[in-house]
Amino acid sequence: MKTFSQILFLTMSALLIVSCAPPAPKASSEQIVSKNSKLYTHQDWVKSASIYEVNIRQYTQEGTFTAFEKHLPRLKEMGVDILWIMPINPIGEINRKGTLGSYYAVKDYQKVNPEFGTIDDLKQMVSTAHDLGMYVIIDWVANHTSWDNWMIQSHPDWYTRDSLEIIIAPVADWTDVADLNYDVPELREYMAQSLEFWVKEANIDGYRCDVAGMVPIDFWDNVRTRLDSIKPVFMLAEWESNEAMSAFDMVYGWEMHHIMNQIAQGKKNTGALDTYFAKIDSLYKVDDYFMYFTSNHDENSWNGTEFERMGSAAQTMAVLAATIPGMPLIYSGQEAKLEKRLSFFEKDTIDWKNYEYQDFYKKLLTLKHDNKALWNGNSGGSIERIATSDSSIYSFSRSKDEDQVVVILNLSAIEKNVSLQNEKIEGNYTSLFTQANVAVGNGSTIKLEPWGYLVLTPIK
Repeated sequence: MKTFSQILFLTMSALLIVSCAPPAPKASSEQIVSKNSKLYTHQDWVKSASIYEVNIRQYTQEGTFTAFEKHLPRLKEMGVDILWIMPINPIGEINRKGTLGSYYAVKDYQKVNPEFGTIDDLKQMVSTAHDLGMYVIIDWVANHTSWDNWMIQSHPDWYTRDSLEIIIAPVADWTDVADLNYDVPELREYMAQSLEFWVKEANIDGYRCDVAGMVPIDFWDNVRTRLDSIKPVFMLAEWESNEAMSAFDMVYGWEMHHIMNQIAQGKKNTGALDTYFAKIDSLYKVDDYFMYFTSNHDENSWNGTEFERMGSAAQTMAVLAATIPGMPLIYSGQEAKLEKRLSFFEKDTIDWKNYEYQDFYKKLLTLKHDNKALWNGNSGGSIERIATSDSSIYSFSRSKDEDQVVVILNLSAIEKNVSLQNEKIEGNYTSLFTQANVAVGNGSTIKLEPWGYLVLTPIK
């Protein structure tokens, strides 16, 4: 349960600048000593899925559900399976940041932000996505509300208060939101009913849950059971802990994201990847899903685009994120080589230009669909490292049934001639991005450009 002292701890330790930005995980994976016990099984359609984050406000000039809906066939063609829609609820006005405010300052959990359209527009968008074979989850902000949410007047006891009985923000810099107190059973029930509301009313397929670890896990356990009784759902936690896996299909791969940034900046080497995967293997089950990404709304707006953080390594890291065990995320505009930080509290439409990277992502997501080796969790293959002649090369193979993928990454800014040392990968392959035939033998040499990458599948 959340006490004022715990809130104070979060305030002092959070690395945040807006109400939506996640803190560094407080319950880090090192603190979890036993593997989780799940309350669910993954749905069959999730096993080869990828996910795409939709920033409705910035996606089109109109900034509406209806305008975004026109992009759905394109996203389907690109290989997207799950659409994560950033919060759809009305935004508070008291203590609002900027002109339009943060999506994560929710004024009413059971209404639609009129900026985006109506609930019927939302339902139509969801229905169109379903017709195309895609699934829709919406962003849920359970930890806090805006200061003009109806609950703050009607149920002030539902909020966390200090020793003077004054309602407080969850983190000092989150001045536009008020912290909810999950010690209160009535709050829990209202929030659970609100989560049920959108599944019933709009037929959504689940939730991405903002700062999920700042809400008690037993609340999420209860909610997962209730939602699954309506329809099987997909649940993503914005958190990174073993404990969250009891209620959530997937957690964030924050640590991996930071490692990729650090490798791109020359601050870490490939050994950090081996250490990371060894830790994940020891602390998590094979069927625990991690979401991997080079960008998302927080990273883009506050820490910079992938090109600011990763430079020439941006595409290389996107290949890594899409081929390791886990689910790749694409953020709005990445397929158009988005090279600007989107304003968070203002209108700042994405410039779609010529969709320069759309074919790049389509190749990766299509391979994930078609090749079982890249499927998620137990449905896919584990990483088998391939020894090379150079420590800056990260190479691995994944296999499942009759399928295999070999990935070779030059994680340096220097051109490399790489010798591969593994008899198991000898054979003839097709390069994913060039469609050229590549012969690989034990000890054979491959030339890679700075930050170059190869994704190979056997010629059958």
